[in-house]
Amino acid sequence: MTDIRNLNHGRETYAVYYGGGYVLKRPLPNATEEQRQSWLAKQHRTKECIDALRGVNHTVYNVPKMEFINDDEYQILEERAPGDKLTKDVFIKLSKRQQYEIVNSIGTFLVDMNELKPVQSELNHKITTEFKFDVLMNFINNRMDKWFKKNEILQMRRFCEQIDSFTYDTYMAWSHGDLNSGNVYYDPETSKLSFIDFAEADYHLIYADIFAPLQTDLRIEKRVYEKYLEYHQSSLWRMMSLRNPKMQEIMKYRSESVLMKRFLKASQDLRTNPQTEKGKRNTREKVLFMRQQMAEILKLEQKFSK
Repeated sequence: MTDIRNLNHGRETYAVYYGGGYVLKRPLPNATEEQRQSWLAKQHRTKECIDALRGVNHTVYNVPKMEFINDDEYQILEERAPGDKLTKDVFIKLSKRQQYEIVNSIGTFLVDMNELKPVQSELNHKITTEFKFDVLMNFINNRMDKWFKKNEILQMRRFCEQIDSFTYDTYMAWSHGDLNSGNVYYDPETSKLSFIDFAEADYHLIYADIFAPLQTDLRIEKRVYEKYLEYHQSSLWRMMSLRNPKMQEIMKYRSESVLMKRFLKASQDLRTNPQTEKGKRNTREKVLFMRQQMAEILKLEQKFSK
């Protein structure tokens, strides 16, 4: 179980007290008054979303309750999610039955989340507009050769050219917006998932949540989408069949984009001539991490070509 004394603080929130299954949070101590007001407004939006999801009252997953918001003191009291973060290491150790329950829970949660509010009009979307793709290409073309072999550069360039040429039709739907292993907890005692941190809940691209970093890391993209199709009310908006070639491409490239964003972020921390041992070690670790992302992209290509 997670040691509650060692939980990390977020980019905007400082957790000041743990006890009795609850978490008391405040804005970071150095936040300006404007930032504190923005934080408070975000908490009210978060509470509305949490209350709406809890009102659905599904038993296959849990959304911890936000007990109250104290506007005068800039603080909130939330239930603490039981269990540990749902990482790949946790997932692969579970039984097939437990893994099935997790997939079922994620699919159910996504449908409930998306159907809280009406879906917006259909639009055509290009995935590479979601991140600094030009910065990524600049690194590949002008700096990557300092740490990587020629065949690796060519491979990464090929990945990028393919995803950059891809567009698809999609919807903006009410979504979590930050579905990763840090925001999903698994309780082995109840085999139940808890979804937390709804600060980014808003209208987002529907497939971005369906094929979010969590599903990519656990390699359950197809299984989650199957459950989504099973539970989604098709009369509300249409979703493509898994057999549709376009759907296969959406899954592939959405998952690849998760890995490309991580590759890009690591590349921005690389130093050409680090002077300290710590700097040299950091560079080696970043390059290794980037190679791992490339290997995962290649696995996705192979997976979706079957």
